[in-house]
Amino acid sequence: MGSVFLPNLRSGWHVDQAIVSEEERLVVIRFGRTRECMLMDEMLYQVAEKVRNFVAIYLCDIDEVPDFNEMYELTDPMCLMFFYKNKHMMCDFGTGNNNKLNFLVDDEQELIDIMETIFRGARKNKGMVVSPYDYNHKRPPE
Repeated sequence: MGSVFLPNLRSGWHVDQAIVSEEERLVVIRFGRTRECMLMDEMLYQVAEKVRNFVAIYLCDIDEVPDFNEMYELTDPMCLMFFYKNKHMMCDFGTGNNNKLNFLVDDEQELIDIMETIFRGARKNKGMVVSPYDYNHKRPPE
């Protein structure tokens, strides 16, 4: 249901504009395949109203808009990426991948805390922040 209410970015230009045009808020883009992202989309929809003052949330289907798949290594079925003032924000989740969040966060407050931590770090001109939660256990099996 969340994918119906959150803005969908339908082209590379729309993705660029979402990232470039936001001057004050953290931009969170869920990249992935819409069918495989339903749980995360629902979670994003649930927190969207609560974080609207400091986060802008968008969805982007990587099959419909493949423009960034190679640049951002978008091979996972679902991932969140964070941007602030046209700058990619990285976060250490304890998984070894600091570029994006590529697992489901199924707790509203946890997701809000992550967004708030990244936003606060971004406002202090930090390019990378440490997640308030350690997701080392979320590491995919090798």
